[in-house]
Amino acid sequence: MYHVVYDGNCNLCVNLVRLLETLDRGERFQYTPMQDEAMLDRLGITPEACEQGMILINADVPEQRWQGSAAAEEIGRLFPAADLAVAAYRAVPGLKMGGDRLYEFIRDNRYAIFGKRGSTYQPTYPICESDRCWGSRE
Repeated sequence: MYHVVYDGNCNLCVNLVRLLETLDRGERFQYTPMQDEAMLDRLGITPEACEQGMILINADVPEQRWQGSAAAEEIGRLFPAADLAVAAYRAVPGLKMGGDRLYEFIRDNRYAIFGKRGSTYQPTYPICESDRCWGSRE
């Protein structure tokens, strides 16, 4: 299982989380918005770290983390159909560097380009431990 920490106020980010929720149905990924300060604390993530973009955490090995474009790549790699595309993207000289810069530009301008939500999106598949879930829609 992997935890995805996303900007729950960003229209683009929320639409991508909704797409992942539809494709994955909670099999690989659970989600929490960056605005959930209690969960960030539980995960050992500072608000300052969130400024660098989305975060992906391996729930079985919490020290294993990816952030920003690396998180997006790793999410893609975890889907069998996308694994080859991610490998090709990483292998083509200059493509990854351009992708990293594009990610940073979108990250830094996401509200201006895609708009900001009026309320934080709560995921369909929140982070759960045992029988307790945080940030659920309940």
